Amino acid sequence: MKELRLSFFPSELRSKDNKIESQDGNVNFGLNRTLLLKQTLVALGPLLLTICSGMTFGYSAILLPQLQTLNNGTISIDKEEASWIASMAALPMALGSAFGGFFSAKLGRKRTHTLACLPTFLSWILIYLATDTKMILTGRFISGFVTGMLASVTGVYIGETSDPANRGFLLAGISFSVSLGLFLSHLLGTFLSWQNTALICSILPFLSQISMLFTPESPSWLADKGKIKEAERSFYWCRGNNEEAKKEIQIMLQRQNKQSQEENVKLDNFLEPEFWKPLGIISVYIVANQWAGINAITFYSVNIMRDTIGDEVNEYLATLIIDIMRLFMSTIACVLLKTLKRRSLALISGFGTIIPLFTLSLYTYLVKTHPGLSSGYIPLLCLICYIIFISIGFVPLPWAMMGELFPLRHRSIGSGISSVLAFLAFFSVVKCVPDMFQNYGPHGTFFTFGIVAFVGTSFVYLFLPETKGRPLHEIEDSFKK
Repeated sequence: MKELRLSFFPSELRSKDNKIESQDGNVNFGLNRTLLLKQTLVALGPLLLTICSGMTFGYSAILLPQLQTLNNGTISIDKEEASWIASMAALPMALGSAFGGFFSAKLGRKRTHTLACLPTFLSWILIYLATDTKMILTGRFISGFVTGMLASVTGVYIGETSDPANRGFLLAGISFSVSLGLFLSHLLGTFLSWQNTALICSILPFLSQISMLFTPESPSWLADKGKIKEAERSFYWCRGNNEEAKKEIQIMLQRQNKQSQEENVKLDNFLEPEFWKPLGIISVYIVANQWAGINAITFYSVNIMRDTIGDEVNEYLATLIIDIMRLFMSTIACVLLKTLKRRSLALISGFGTIIPLFTLSLYTYLVKTHPGLSSGYIPLLCLICYIIFISIGFVPLPWAMMGELFPLRHRSIGSGISSVLAFLAFFSVVKCVPDMFQNYGPHGTFFTFGIVAFVGTSFVYLFLPETKGRPLHEIEDSFKK
């Protein structure tokens, strides 16, 4: 029976169909069950924190309607305060991304995640105990900062500890975890008070901390810091300890040693094409991801449903339907990222996102001029189609590919810069969308989202390389051409 193994870096022989071969000619087709479980355990802790991030994104959608209810018995807010509560979580995410890139390079990928557990817990407890808007804003600021910090690290950590054959599947878990967090926050907020919802959210950082007690640091980061023995132990823990694994770790160490020597003599590393090309691709793609509207709908989902769908469908029910579809499609995305090529998935997702956005724009414009055409089920169907297609590519791909496109020596800073740009765009969307709906109407807002989605998809078609199943160093070398 042919040996099953997990590969991090390629052996020196590769077949034309990208299957990894040992020197005796045996083809190794993937992970054995034990190693797959280990890699899943490595990803579990970061993904639990990512669920918290999803709850941060979705929490304002259930918090604001409760606070805006007259005689709610807790805290009353006006429209301006509501805008700041929603956008306050997005405001520090760019700053958090910069710190995340720094911590990831200096402290390590795993340690950065463990460092995030305590402030995540405290942010939710502060919201739970809030007696005024200042406490809510402070809690939202802290949770947003941590979310930004983790965004530039989680994909890198998972990418560096997973096999090329399964890297897409595990990286897609980031998008799935965000969707799960959104769904849980909206579901809990539908039946519970905003305080009890925040209290339940505070449990996840504890579970994350516990799971990470049993997992190693990234072998690539350890090798980069000259901790060779620790890098080997980490690599063998994730990948097994057979002869092929030993050869692969030696290739990794040799390449890392060569890169370290080059860094000592070169001052223009950041002008190298293997850095600025992926930085440009990820930056444009991830900004388009934000301005395609997914997080605007997330943060204001209940209010958007009310303004777009009308009274025919309950806005909370519509929000949960959208959440369930996003969660389901995020699960499907995990499979699609494992089976489909990245470019194909990006283009399918892009055009599938554009069509319902332009349809929504046209529908809401016609309803404005001809109210008799109104039907709550048409925009709901468009929003469901929008969520289906944006969730399989536009949402997971930019974040997942941070762990694939950037070269090892620049992976932390490249991911940090991309995340900063993403969260600046994130904040601008969340802060501007209420005014866009008021000044330009739903038709103008959805049309803007559609134009950005079209530009982002066109850019991907022109410049995004295929990375599925390719080892990280091979992807890096492709940008040197």
